[in-house]
Formats: sequence, C-alpha cells, structure tokens
Amino acid sequence: MSFSEDPELQPLLMGLFLSMYLLTVLGNLLIILAVTSDSHLHTPMYFFLCSLSMADVGFTSTTVPKMIVDILTHSTVISYDGCLTQMFVFILFGSMDDVLLLVMAYDRFVAICHPLHYHIIMNPHRCGFLLLLSFMASLLDSLMQSLVVLRVSCFSRVEIPNFFCDPSQLLNLNCSDNLSSDIVIYLIGIMYGFLPMSGIFFSYSKIVSSILRVPSPGGRYKAFSTCGSHLTVVCLFYATGIGVFLSSTFSLSALKRAVASLVYTVVTPMLNPFIYSLRNQDMKRAMRRLLSSAVGVPVPCLCIGGGKRKSIS
Repeated sequence: MSFSEDPELQPLLMGLFLSMYLLTVLGNLLIILAVTSDSHLHTPMYFFLCSLSMADVGFTSTTVPKMIVDILTHSTVISYDGCLTQMFVFILFGSMDDVLLLVMAYDRFVAICHPLHYHIIMNPHRCGFLLLLSFMASLLDSLMQSLVVLRVSCFSRVEIPNFFCDPSQLLNLNCSDNLSSDIVIYLIGIMYGFLPMSGIFFSYSKIVSSILRVPSPGGRYKAFSTCGSHLTVVCLFYATGIGVFLSSTFSLSALKRAVASLVYTVVTPMLNPFIYSLRNQDMKRAMRRLLSSAVGVPVPCLCIGGGKRKSIS
C-alpha cells in the first residue's frame, strides 16, 4: 500500500522519506567512521555500537528504497521472490538490533558491576563471539519466520496492508488453518522479544543497584551518563516495537498500522546516531576530530603540563 494516492503529495512524501533515509545512513556511517578512526574508542562498548549502526543501516535499507521507487514509478507491486527476500533481510537486521541491545546491556553490566574483571571478561575473543552469536540468532529467527511463510498454501487476497512485506501481515493473508504458524510466531516472540527484554531489565536493575552504592555523586553521574544513551535507545526501540505489535494485533486501520511501522523501521534508526552523539562526551570529541580532519581544520586542545594552547591536526 502507499501512504497517499494524491499525486500532489507524492513529491512531498518522496522528499520526506529520502531525506530521512539519507540522514539515517549518513548518521550511522558517521558513528562507524568516528569509532574506527579514534583509537580511544576501540573498546567493547563502541565495537557493539558500530555493529548496531551497521544493523540499523541494513534495517532501513530493506524498506525505504523500495518505498521511494514505488513513489517514483507510481506502482506498489512487488514480486513473490522480492517480497520473500525483503521479509528475510528485514527480520535478519531487525533481530540483530534486538540481540545487540541485549549484548550492549550485558557489556554495561560487566563494566559497572564487575569493573576489575571487565577487560578479562570482555576480551576481543569474547566480543567477536557475542557478535557472531547475535548474527546466528538473527539468522535463525529470519529462517524460521521465512519457513512459516513458505508453508502458506494459498492467500485470501494479494494486498498487503503495509508499505513493505511485513511478516505478520503475510501470515494474516493465509486462508488455511494457521494454528501451527501462530504457535511458531508466539515462540519466536518469546525468544526474541520477551527474553531479550527480560535480560536487559535484569542487567539494568543490577546496574542501578550498583550505581546507588557509589558514595560520590560525581561517580554516580558518570556511571549513569555512560548508560543513558543505551537505555534511551532501548526504550525507543521496544516502545515502537510494541506499538507495531499492538497495531497488528488490534484492528487498526491500514494507514495507522503503516505509520506505526514507519516509526519502527525508519524513525528509530534515524534517531539512534543523535542519541549516542549528543549524550556521550567521547562520541562528541571523536565526531569533532573526524569532521575537523575531513575539512583540514586543526582541533584546539589544552595541554595539561603548561598553560599554552596547542592544536592537533
């Protein structure tokens, strides 16, 4: 479906979606470049942040470019193979976001609750294993949901009430008995919805209790500031995800469901770079160094030993 059939609104919609997509891609790529170019950010936390940014770029790229092409060509048709491919990649990167947020919560839990053993526990081999495990878990989720859709023998209609091949909407088009499909979907929801949320909330309950035992207010503020960006992204991701789930569960209109999906698939990945760069002092410094090196302007800094200002080019 399209958001509007009014021909006068088509250029406005195309410009809006194109600008949001470019902002999402550029923002996440800027985070990746800032982290990889700054040796001070070569830590497990920023390693997983880079992985989350790459997953966000892939997550958005599965839906928005096709939507822009549909607006340009005035056609909302997608082939059967193209629909299955879009659904497979969409679930893959969406699950990557989900699992990586859990891994990042675990990383913050180890850093704050077990700081003396942090570098031993979160060593490079452990970080690589966690990233590989996140990818394999996401791939398993995508394969399971794709196999469920492939079992659909017939469709009651061929119109998908969303702007992309939403897996939940594809299953609703099944005109045969879908009890087994519902069971698989509920199991997937528990594995990739309830369990990651429970793990994140458990980690942050331990983090908060550990922070409250810090005697100095400055130490508590520093600990909270390192977790504030991640916690904001977690709340935004799951709040919009639950909204999309409720929109597909209750009998909402197709337009409201599409708007809820737009927030989940486009707005959230677009806001993540701003949240991490605005609430994180290390990211701000890395961004300034990256931009200054790109334009060739030296970055001023204060020397600790003397009182003179020097610059790093």
